[in-house]
Amino acid sequence: MSVRPVRTVALLAASLLSAAGLGVTSASAVTTAGDPTISAECVHHDDEVGHAAARSGKAGKSDPHHFTAAEVAAKESAFAKALAAKGLTKSSTGKAVDAKRPGGGGGTAAFAPTTVNVYWNTITNGSAGAVSSTAIASQINVLNQAYASTGFSFVLKGTKVTNNADWFSVTMPNRGEPRDAAAMKTALHQGTMADLNVYSLSFADGTLGYATFPGGSLSYDGVVLDYRSLPGGSAAPYNLGDTGTHEVGHWAGLYHTFQGGCTTTGDSVADTPAEASPAFGCPVGRDSCASLPGTDPVRNFMDYTDDSCMDQFTPNQITRMQNQFVAFRA
Repeated sequence: MSVRPVRTVALLAASLLSAAGLGVTSASAVTTAGDPTISAECVHHDDEVGHAAARSGKAGKSDPHHFTAAEVAAKESAFAKALAAKGLTKSSTGKAVDAKRPGGGGGTAAFAPTTVNVYWNTITNGSAGAVSSTAIASQINVLNQAYASTGFSFVLKGTKVTNNADWFSVTMPNRGEPRDAAAMKTALHQGTMADLNVYSLSFADGTLGYATFPGGSLSYDGVVLDYRSLPGGSAAPYNLGDTGTHEVGHWAGLYHTFQGGCTTTGDSVADTPAEASPAFGCPVGRDSCASLPGTDPVRNFMDYTDDSCMDQFTPNQITRMQNQFVAFRA
């Protein structure tokens, strides 16, 4: 869902040209040495569903936010080290607890219900990209509804409007942070790793959004959304605000549900059935990994289905987000 098609004529044309190798493919990227969320583990993503060809199942742009097994192993190793550095381990239920408590870490969970401060940056090009306070409030409300059972809530801490034509229109490279977006974030980012910075702008290649995983550079940390994906925007069927929900899931440490395909490890979450590839629309009952238990989790917020289709996180996804937060963001 992160990068589902924005349905304007210009973007559709750009998407088709890009898929065919005929245009909008030379985006400039910033590679930041030592930052695994920018380059080495390529967590910024430009999902294939942002292209009309990919949506129809034909050749499309690859998704650099889809990790290799080695990249996942590296990220999971860093996660375990971050927990250990805080004196934490996982209990028998999978929750992060004090490693020094008797019983092998069976104590009280380290995560406590958390209110996340949101700093909203609206990037415009003149009047293009203007976002009303009502739309921003609606997006925050969508997040609070989606995350109601997770222990996370979101409160708008501040808003800022920046008129900058270069920052407004972004094209995603295959790897790394778009150069203009890097400059934007460096100039505008506020708060700590525990705070969520959101940047609304326009993507020139059909992308709907991307996010950083926990554990990277503070100045680049946050979520970038196409303003047309906000509730009431023009990016139907992705205009109910769940691009934001999906991207915040990455910011909180979740992989796509189809990470790893038809393997038992998959997205490092035990209770999301394996899924061979992204699901589009709302194909309830789809079973792309028939040899493994369960049908595809097409209603999960971390798939690519329509906003109206997705409505859930699993218990183990919730535990993972909580553990990632105490490891990297608390």
